[in-house]
Order: sequence, then C-alpha cells, then structure tokens
Amino acid sequence: MQRELNIQSDQLGNITSVVQFGFIAGTLLFAIFSVADRFSSSRVFFISSLIAAVANISIIWLAKNITILFALRFITGFFLAGIYPVGMKIAADWYERSLGKALGYLVGALVLGTAFPHLLRSNLYALPGKEVLLFTSGFAAVGGILILLFVGDGPYKKPASRFQLLAIFQIFRSPDFRSAALGYFGHMWELYTFWAFIPSILSLYVAGIHQMINIPLLSFIIIAIGSLSCVAGGYLSQKIGGSRVAFYSLFCSGLCCLASFKFFHLPLMIFILVMLVWGISVIADSPQFSTLVAQTAIPEYKGTALTIVTCIGFAITIGSVQLVEFAFNNWIANKVFVLLAPGPLIGLLFLFRLVKERK
Repeated sequence: MQRELNIQSDQLGNITSVVQFGFIAGTLLFAIFSVADRFSSSRVFFISSLIAAVANISIIWLAKNITILFALRFITGFFLAGIYPVGMKIAADWYERSLGKALGYLVGALVLGTAFPHLLRSNLYALPGKEVLLFTSGFAAVGGILILLFVGDGPYKKPASRFQLLAIFQIFRSPDFRSAALGYFGHMWELYTFWAFIPSILSLYVAGIHQMINIPLLSFIIIAIGSLSCVAGGYLSQKIGGSRVAFYSLFCSGLCCLASFKFFHLPLMIFILVMLVWGISVIADSPQFSTLVAQTAIPEYKGTALTIVTCIGFAITIGSVQLVEFAFNNWIANKVFVLLAPGPLIGLLFLFRLVKERK
C-alpha cells in the first residue's frame, strides 16, 4: 500500500491509529447504548464481523488514495467494537467460575489473528498484500458465521431491560472495578505499540548486525507465542488467581521495556530469546484483566463495562503509538521503547490492591 499509494514511511503510525480511532468511536457508541447487553451478543458479533470484513477487503478496489484508505480502516475499526469486547461478553455469558481460563483461549485466538498477516507475508507463503486482505477478511466473515450458528448467547446472560445513559458512570463507582480498569489501561499503553513496532525493532536490529533474517516470520512468532501464554495464564489463574497472573506478567513485560535499549547489542539468538519473552509476557495479563473487569462490573451491564474499558484502553494506544513513532523518527531509535515502561508501572500500582484483596 505504501508503494502503490505513495505513502510516506512516517504514516505507519497514522494507518495504525485510524483503526484505533474507529474502534474507539464504535466502542463508545456501543457502550453508551449498551448494545452488547440489550441485544443478542452473538448477532451483534455476526453483523459486525461481516461489515468489518467488507470494509477490510474493499481496500483492494476502493483505496485509490490515502483518504479513502483511512476511511476504510476507520470503518473496519468501528465494527471491531462489535467483535472483540462483544466476544468477551459472550464468553462471560457462558462461563462464571472458569472465566479466566475461557478468556485465556479467547484472547489467545485474538493474538493468533493479530500475528496471522505477518505469517502470510513471510517467505513461507510470500502472499502479496491483496491476498493477505482476502484471507483475513474471509476468516473474519467465517468467524462471525460460526459464532451465530454454533455459539449463541450463554446461560448466564443478564440482559439490560432498558437504555440507561448513566450506566457507564455507575460501573466506575466500584473501587475493585476501577483498580481492574486502571491496571488494564497501563497494560494497553504497552501492548499494541509493541506489536505495531515489532517489524521495526527487528529491522533496526538487523541493520546493526548486518545479517539477514525473515522479519515477517519472526514477527509472527513473537506475537503468536503470546497465544500460548494467554492459555497457560488462564489455567494458572485457576490456582493462584487472575490478579496474580496479571501482576507477574505485567512486571515481566515492564522489565523488558526498561531494558529494551540493551537488546540491540545482544547476539542474535539471545536477542530472539528476549523478544520471545517479551512477546509472552506482554499479552498474558490481558485475559485476566478482562476477567477482573467482568467479575467486578454490575452484572446487568457486564457487556457495557467490557466495551467502555476496551474503548478507553484503545484510546490510550493511540497516544502511545504516536509518541513512540515520533521518538523513533526523531530520537535515538533503539532507546525509544523505554517510553512504554510507564504503562506497566502504573498498571502494577493499581493491580497491587486487587492482589492483596484476593490472597
């Protein structure tokens, strides 16, 4: 797309951020109108996945300039609001006691989906960009159909009886909910910016060692390995509690942020190893944060709680992506990822309260 539309390299952050803007707009409206609580979650998921898939695949034929590209990415992001947080709501409606484990699988699937386009661009398949869009859009549509036909709404669903504009403010009255939400916000400062810049991190490292590596394939592995940690963290949460799993994961990824400027001086195999550790720890806490949010929210507005927290979390990622991109282009590039460290640090401060309460 950069070559065909003559897009400057410094627009990478904007192309990423416009999806986040769409997602924020979608989740905000979904939360205000309590869409996931007032309507069938599986149908909302199905409709949203189809519209997002159409917007995504339309890039092939309609994106003749960067303005149209931004519009289509915004629409895709908007209807992702009916997929990710609504998917978590569906899981919460099916599971109560083992929700942490269930969300471990769900977020693990999200991680694989995030990594998947990198695999399609690796030398294993060498698919051009248009085919990547075809494959990802097709999988999105199939996912929506599977949810509608084989999953449906769970037995623990408590539908909201009416639209209530102040539901969002009522949700945040709980101290436990605020701790879970603020911990999640710190986690989100780091997560998507790290994922977005993995190819850049690898390219910067390769430029320093003058060796060739398969950057798309390694990007896929670093992101995808987080799916295993999500599932493992889900099982571990059944023994030591989700708040502790989230705390330890956030602590580990925060250390990676602080030490990131040293990674570029490591031998290749050790560099890959620490990047894998970062990929494992950066996402393992995510399903546990979502579990804590669902468990501490008002039951009738569980979907609204998940949606508004996700909305704010993705809004935070825009600031993080833009800050790191600016620093990456104007500062010493291999030192800028230290800027991700305040997110885990703040998250740990708020999460500590829940860890103490849930001993």
